[in-house]
Formats: sequence, structure tokens, C-alpha cells
Amino acid sequence: MALTRAERERISDNRMKIRSVANSLSHLDPAKIDDFGAIQDCLEDAEKNLTGALERSNSPGSEKQGG
Repeated sequence: MALTRAERERISDNRMKIRSVANSLSHLDPAKIDDFGAIQDCLEDAEKNLTGALERSNSPGSEKQGG
């Protein structure tokens, strides 16, 4: 499904926020945070899903659906 320009911008902004959080966590001691690995995995999965949404929206034929 095609995304509107505003939706693509919101997704891109949120991807950058997720990256920022992931980078901030890299400076912390994982032993001091419960489920640190699960948090990192969640952030990675979220970024992958948002990236996939942007890529699908930019794929040929997506403009046919409006946006």
C-alpha cells in the first residue's frame, strides 16, 4: 500500500528516533538492565519493519494506489 508523503516522513522520523535510542543504549552496561537483549532485538525489529514499509511504498506500482 502506498504511503502519503506525511506518512513517509513520520516513519522516517521514527526510524531516526529508534536508531538514537539504540545508540544511547550501547553506552550502558547491559548487566544493569533487565532484558537488555530483548530491548535491543525489539528496536532492531521495529527499525526493520519501518524500513520495509518505506521500501514497499517506494517500489514500482505503489503509486497506483494513491498517495
